[in-house]
Amino acid sequence: MSLFSTLVLILLSLHSSSSLEAHKGGFSVEIIHRDSPKSPLHRPTETQFQQVANAVRRSINRANHFNQNTPSTNITLDDGEYLLSYSVGTPPFQIYGVADTGSDITWLQCKPCKPCYNQTSPIFEPSKSSTYRTLSYSSRICKLVEGTTKDGDNCEYTAAYGGGSESQGDLSEETLTLDSTNGSSIQFPGTVIGCGRRNTGSYDRNSSGIVGLGRGPVSLISQLGSSIGGKFSYCLAPMSNTSSRLNFGDAAVVSGKGTVSTPIFSRGPVFYYLKLEAFSVGNKRIKLGSSSSESDGEGNIIIDSGTTLTYLRDDDYSKLESAVAHEVKLKRVKSPNKQLSLCFESSFHDLKAPVITAHFRGADVKLNAINTFVEMAERVVCFAFSSSNGPIFGNMAQMNFLVGYDLEKERISFKPTDCTNQ
Repeated sequence: MSLFSTLVLILLSLHSSSSLEAHKGGFSVEIIHRDSPKSPLHRPTETQFQQVANAVRRSINRANHFNQNTPSTNITLDDGEYLLSYSVGTPPFQIYGVADTGSDITWLQCKPCKPCYNQTSPIFEPSKSSTYRTLSYSSRICKLVEGTTKDGDNCEYTAAYGGGSESQGDLSEETLTLDSTNGSSIQFPGTVIGCGRRNTGSYDRNSSGIVGLGRGPVSLISQLGSSIGGKFSYCLAPMSNTSSRLNFGDAAVVSGKGTVSTPIFSRGPVFYYLKLEAFSVGNKRIKLGSSSSESDGEGNIIIDSGTTLTYLRDDDYSKLESAVAHEVKLKRVKSPNKQLSLCFESSFHDLKAPVITAHFRGADVKLNAINTFVEMAERVVCFAFSSSNGPIFGNMAQMNFLVGYDLEKERISFKPTDCTNQ
C-alpha cells in the first residue's frame, strides 16, 4: 500500500461521506501571483524589473533554506510566489495563504496571539466560530504530525522556517471553504489546521500564513484525500497580472496530446521528488551526475511551486551553463545585483533562446524562453537557472504547462498549455 493510500485511510474520518462524494467531479480555484494587482502583497510603486529582482532574491533565499536531508520544510515564510484565497470557520472568515507544495501543515495567525506579527488584514478569532475545536495530545492526528508537543491537554504544532521565523499554536479542526471558479463555495468540515498563537520572526504583514500542498499527513492535499481522488494540478500563467488555476479531482486530470508523465519518488514525507536524468540544449545532451546520498531508485530533484528559479548541483549547473552560453550568440554582460551568472545584452523579445529539454524519467519536458530566461533590466536577459546543493525544479520552468499530480498512481504529468486562457 502506498504512503498516500495509508494516509487516506487514516484521515478518512476527518470528512463526512457526503463530503467525500460531493466533489468527485472536481473543481478549480483561482491562485494569484504575489505581484498581481489582485494580491494583498502587490506593491504598485515597484517596476517590473524590481519585481523580477525581488522574485529572484526570494528564490535564492528559499533555495538556501531548502534542505533535502531533513523531512521538515525550512524556508522563509514570505518566499512563496502564489496566493490562495480561502475561508475558515463558521461564519466563513476569508484569508490569503501562500499556496506551497513544499509545506505540510496549513496554518494561520489566530487571536489571541503573543507575540503576533504585524498582520495588516484581520486576524481569525476561533472563539467567534461555531465549528472550531482543538485536538488533544492523545489524538490520532496529533501523533501523525512531526514535532508536536503537549500544552495542557492540547496538541501543539511548531512550524519552523529559515531566518529564525517560527509559528507555534494549537493543532485544530475547522471548516475550510474554497471558492470555486464556477461561483460555488465548497466546504470541507473537520479540516486540520494550525492556529498560530506564538508567531515570531520575519513575516510579510499582508500574509495570513501557509496553505500546505505537500505530501505530509496534514497537508490540504492529503486531507482532501479520496474526495479529490488524490489528484490536483495547476497551470501557472507567465504574467503576474493574470490569474492561474489550482484544480482538484477530475478537474485536475492531465491527458491528451503532448502529455508526458514521470514517477514521484518517496524521499521524505513532505516534498515531491522526481528523477531528472539529463538536459538537452539543442542537440547536446548533458547527463546529470549522482550525489553520494542518492540511489537509482530515488528522486534527485524537488518540484516546487514556491521557488522561482531552477537549481542544479554545481557540476551539473556548470555544464548546462556552458552549453547554453555556447548556443546563445549574444554579448555577455554582468547580472544586475549579481544574482545570476549567465546574462546577455538583449531584450527578451529579441532573444533567440535554444530549446532546453529536461529529461525526467519517462518524460521529456521541452522548455521555451519563458521557462529559461528572465529580463532583469533594460536590455539584460539572464539564464533563470542557478547552482545549489539542493536541486529544485522551480515555477518559472513550469509556466505554461498544466502540471498534474496523481498521488494514487504516484506520478506527475506535464502538458504544454497556454495558462493565460485557462
